[in-house]
Amino acid sequence: MSDHAVRTLRAVAAVPLREDLCRLIEQLEPRVHMVREPDLLPPMRGAADWSGDPAFRRTPAQQRRFDDLVDSADALFGIPDVDPAALARTVAANPRLRWVMTTAAGGGAQVREAALAPEALRRIVFSTTAGVHGGALAEFAVFGVLAGAKDLPRLRADQDSHTWPLRWQMRQIDEMTVLIVGLGGIGSACARRFAALGATVWGTTRSGESVEGVDRLVPLEELASAISQVDAVVVTLPGTTQTHHLIDAALLSAARPGLILASVGRGSVIDEAALLEALEDGTVSFAALDVFEAEPLAQDSPLWSHPRVLVSPHTAALDSREEERIARRFAADATRLLDGAALHAVVDTVEFY
Repeated sequence: MSDHAVRTLRAVAAVPLREDLCRLIEQLEPRVHMVREPDLLPPMRGAADWSGDPAFRRTPAQQRRFDDLVDSADALFGIPDVDPAALARTVAANPRLRWVMTTAAGGGAQVREAALAPEALRRIVFSTTAGVHGGALAEFAVFGVLAGAKDLPRLRADQDSHTWPLRWQMRQIDEMTVLIVGLGGIGSACARRFAALGATVWGTTRSGESVEGVDRLVPLEELASAISQVDAVVVTLPGTTQTHHLIDAALLSAARPGLILASVGRGSVIDEAALLEALEDGTVSFAALDVFEAEPLAQDSPLWSHPRVLVSPHTAALDSREEERIARRFAADATRLLDGAALHAVVDTVEFY
């Protein structure tokens, strides 16, 4: 990273960013000058709505101003308009660009879609916000596993029908083994929370390095054996060619009946057709899904109406402080860039995650 070190950094907000957060970045790292032109960016419709209002349109003159702005940057906060094609245009037009931080944890996919030349991938550091959302997503994973353990669908159905049944047993987290598929920032946050609740925690690993709260590290090639011994699976993996449909029919067929599944990584990791079959035959007793193979989830998807599926519209990571956490990540990585140190969550430009 030392070849990327510079004395000051002209950083352009290429997506909507509140003025107070621009000032926060400059306060945290005074060597950064945050360049922002709010009138050139679409208004947000809600918190962390980086794409902004889809009805927003720039005049030709405004578009030229916006292009000139991002083409003057040493660094970009966000991919321009969250559009891979706009990123490709900017990279080609701006030889001084040295760093782009995507506002999405899975921003590597957007970089891949830009189809940049090898020279550009060597010249520019691309990083993501991976890890920033770990706490919020881990809470959703815990919520999902708890919902399955306490049989939320049965409780809801009995309540709706005003039925007071005979008492029945619920599962307890501290008697369960939870397998976390992917021990990155999100997975590590999940491990800590499940361990705190008393679960036995297993996690898949490539590196073999220990992770706080994880009782057993599982090599990916032993995933089928591991899934046959656990009560719940939490999927946190990014979407890459290597992880596509990793959770498929063959793997699910190895599970014990009654498996609880929570998904907070990328929807492409799970074969949804295989998941539906596993739900129908009882292999999976409950699935809490925040991400899907195609988003928005198709109106005719059986997942919408399945009685043992909880559909969350990719919103589990969103909370009142997400924008601030991402701004703080940008400031911290700006300091690293300026000092010639390694950034957080640098995109792997082979697998693009």
